Amino acid sequence: MNALAIDTSGNHLTVLLLKGDSVYKSHLSNALLKHSITLMPEIEKVLEETNTPLSEIDVFCSAIGPGSFTGIRIGVSTIKALAYATGKKVLGVTSFLSLAYNSDESKVLAVIDAKHDNFYVCGFENKKITIPPCFLSLSEVKSLANGYNIVCDGDIDISCVKADYESGFYKAVKESLSLASYDLESLLPLYVKKSQAEEEHNG
Repeated sequence: MNALAIDTSGNHLTVLLLKGDSVYKSHLSNALLKHSITLMPEIEKVLEETNTPLSEIDVFCSAIGPGSFTGIRIGVSTIKALAYATGKKVLGVTSFLSLAYNSDESKVLAVIDAKHDNFYVCGFENKKITIPPCFLSLSEVKSLANGYNIVCDGDIDISCVKADYESGFYKAVKESLSLASYDLESLLPLYVKKSQAEEEHNG
C-alpha cells in the first residue's frame, strides 16, 4: 500500500510518501503562513523524485490538528482534492497521536501549546485515547499529569519529552492506514477550541 501524507498543522511542513517498505520525505521547519504556496511544490517534488504518479497512491492522509487553523484547512482541502481526483481513500491523523508516537511508554499525555499558558491536551494508553481532546490551563495540565509520560510540542513550563513531529507523524500514519476511508467527508479538521475570529463573531 502506498500513502501520501502531509502535515501543515504548525510552523513546519512535512510531506511523506510511504511506498512499500520505504518512506520518502520532505520537511520544511519554517513554513508558517507559506503552506498555500509551498505545499503542492513539495508534494510534486517527492512524487517526481520517487517516480510515483498520483494514480499509484492508495491513501491520501492529512494531519488534522489541533494546530494552525489556516494550515490545517489547507492540508485537509488539498488531500480531499487529490483523493477526489483519483478516487482513493483518505485518512486523518491528529497532532496528538503524532506526539504520542514519540514515546514508548504505555501512558502518554500529549500536550500542545495553545499560547497564554493554555494547552490542547489528549491522554493515551497504548495509543488508545483515555482522556479526550480538551483545552486546559497550565495548572489543570499539571494536576492531570500524574502517571503519564508527557510529550509536548515545544518549550513549556512542564517537564516533558519534546516531540519530533516528523518522526511521530510517520509512525502515526503507518499504524493508522487500516482506518482509511473512501468517505471524503470523514476527513475533518480537529478543532478543540474555536478560532479567535469565530469567538469574536459569536460574541
